[in-house]
Amino acid sequence: MTDRTVAPYGSWTSPITADLIVAGTVGLGSVAWDGEDIYWLESRPSEGGRSVLVRLTPEGQQQDVTPPPYNVRTRVHEYGGGSYTVHQGVVYFSNFADQRLYRQVIHNSPIPHEVTPEPLTPEGNYRYADAVIDTQRQRLICVREDHTATGEPVNTIVSINLNNAEDIIILAEGMDFYASPRLSPNGLQLCWISWNHPNMPWDNSELWLASVQADGSLANPKLVTGGKEESIFQPQWSPKGVLYFVSDRSEWWNFYRYRAGKIEPLYPIPAEFGLPQWVFGMSTYGFATADGIICTYTEKGNWYLATLNGQSQQLQQIHIPYTSISGIKVSGGRILFIGGSATEPSAVVRLNFSDGEISVLKRSTDIDIDEGYLSVAEPIEFPTDNDQTAFGFFYPPTNKDYIASPSEKPPLLVKSHGGPTAATSSSLSLKIQYWTSRGFAVLDVNYGGSTGYGREYRQRLKDNWGIVDVNDCANGAKYLAGQGLVDGDRMAITGGSAGGYTTLCALTFTDVFKAGASYYGVSDLEALARDTHKFESRYLDNLIGPYPESQDLYIQRSPIHHTERLSCPVIFFQGLEDKVVPPNQAETMVEVLKAKGLTVEYVPFEDEQHGFRKAENIKRAIKDEFGFYAKVFGYEPADS
Repeated sequence: MTDRTVAPYGSWTSPITADLIVAGTVGLGSVAWDGEDIYWLESRPSEGGRSVLVRLTPEGQQQDVTPPPYNVRTRVHEYGGGSYTVHQGVVYFSNFADQRLYRQVIHNSPIPHEVTPEPLTPEGNYRYADAVIDTQRQRLICVREDHTATGEPVNTIVSINLNNAEDIIILAEGMDFYASPRLSPNGLQLCWISWNHPNMPWDNSELWLASVQADGSLANPKLVTGGKEESIFQPQWSPKGVLYFVSDRSEWWNFYRYRAGKIEPLYPIPAEFGLPQWVFGMSTYGFATADGIICTYTEKGNWYLATLNGQSQQLQQIHIPYTSISGIKVSGGRILFIGGSATEPSAVVRLNFSDGEISVLKRSTDIDIDEGYLSVAEPIEFPTDNDQTAFGFFYPPTNKDYIASPSEKPPLLVKSHGGPTAATSSSLSLKIQYWTSRGFAVLDVNYGGSTGYGREYRQRLKDNWGIVDVNDCANGAKYLAGQGLVDGDRMAITGGSAGGYTTLCALTFTDVFKAGASYYGVSDLEALARDTHKFESRYLDNLIGPYPESQDLYIQRSPIHHTERLSCPVIFFQGLEDKVVPPNQAETMVEVLKAKGLTVEYVPFEDEQHGFRKAENIKRAIKDEFGFYAKVFGYEPADS
C-alpha cells in the first residue's frame, strides 16, 4: 500500500466530481409488473429532469416507452407520485406539461417500438394520480384534482370511461384529500384513504370502504377505521379479497386486516411498515400468495425485507445486501423494489423468492467507484434536549489517497432532511461522498419528527418545528465535536425545503454553526402559511399552531424577523418556478443580509421548481456550496 499524501481536510482530490454525480445518473422509482414485463420510471438530469417510463421484457430487452417530450409526472398535491399504471400491455400516464392522462398501447409492440401516446382525458385544468383499472366496466379509477374554479382545488375520486373519456363520474367527494383507491379482486368493493384539513395523512387519516354497483356507482360507504390519532397507509386487497392495511394505532405503523367486520392486528412490533405519504403510489408490501405477504420495514434507520404469514402471523427476515428498500411490488414468487446500501447506489432489483436469486435490472449510476473513496454511514444516537436522544448517520472523511495532519480535525457538514415529516437513510449518496472524499465529515440527522422511530418520536415536532429539529441538529454537531471527531470551529449546516428552514433557524437562533446553505428553504412562516399549495396549506397548524391565531409564534420562529441574530455567511439556492416555497422567501432574506454587510450569495435557477432536476443546475449547486465553505473555512479546494 502506497503512502497517503498529507493534506488539509477540504483540499483532497476526489474522483467523485459534480460532473460524475450527474453523468449517467438517474433517479429511479415506481416499479411495476405487467404480466412478465417490468416497468419503472427514470428521472434524467441529462434530459432536463424528464421522467421516462422504461419497459423490460422477459427476453431482457430494455427500451424507453414514453418518447420526448412526454414527461411522466403528475402535479396532484404538487409532489405527485402514482403517475402511471399499466395493464395488459396498455400504459396510462399523466403528462407533466398539460397534466392530461395519455394512453399508450404497447401490447405485442416490438422493441424498439414507436407508439405515440394518445390523450385520454380532455383538455382542462385537471390533474390525475394513483389510478387503477376496472376491467369489468372498462374504466380507470383515480384521484382527480380540479383547478377549474377559484380558491382551493377540489380533490375527488373519479372514474374515467376508457371508451369515452368525456364520461367522467365522481365516485367519492366531500373530503379535502383522497388517495389509494383500490378495487377488490372481484371488482365489487372499492376502498380508499381520505383526510381533511388541518391534518396531513400521517397525522390523522381514514380508511373507507364501499360497494360497487352494477352501474359503477358506489353504495353504502363505510368508515373502517382512522380519524383522530391514527394514520392509515397502503390499503391493499389480498388475492382472497381480504382488506389489509398499515396503521399506527399502536404507536407504530404495523399490519392489520379487516374481515368479517373486525380489525385484526397481524404482527405487533416496535418497527415501521409504513411511510409518510408525501406522494401517491408508495408501497411497502405485496402478496406472494393468498396469505403470504412480502414486506419491508424500518428499524433504527435501516430497512429490512421479510415474509409475513397471514395464517401463522409469523415474520421471517429475508437476508439481502440492501439497507434501503422502497416501492416493493410482488408478483407470485418474484419481488421488485428499489434497493441501495452504504456502498451500492440505488437500483431496480428483482428477487426470485424461491431460490434467492437477485438481479440488478437498472442502477441509478453506471459508474463504479473504488470503495477506498467511500465513507460508510455509522448510525449514531446522541443526547439532546429534555433528557431525550436523537438519531443520525455519521460519515467520517474517507479518501484512500489522503490523510490530514494528526493535529487537524475535519470540518463538519450537518444535513437536515426535508419534510420535515420524512427521514434520511444510510443508502449510498454520491452527493454525501462528494464531501467526505474531499475531507469533510457529514452528519445526516433524523431529528425528532422524523419517521421510522414510531409515532411518539414523529410527534415530537408537533407545535415545535423550528425548535426540536434545530436543537437536535445543533446537539448532534456538538456531540461529535465533544467526541473529538470534528472541528467545533468549522461546522456548517445545509438543507432543502423544510431542511432549509431548519438550516436558517439553526444559523439564526444558535451559535453552533459558522456557515450554512439553504436550498429553497423557508425563512418566513407567515408567508408560507399564506402562500402555498393546498396539500400543505394547513401543515403548519400542527407544526407551529393555527394561523393567524398563533401569529406571534410564526413571527417568533421566522428567521426573517430575527436577522440581527444571524452573523455568519449563508448561501441560498432557489428555483424561480417553485410553488411550494416561492422565491421571495429566499430573496427577501438575501437582501436583508446584504444590507447587514454579511457574506451572502444567491443562486437562482430558471425553469426549476421545488427541487432541482437539470444536470447543469445540480452540478453548479454542488460546486458553489463547496466553494462557498472554502472561503469561510479557509481551505483550498483541489477542484478549480
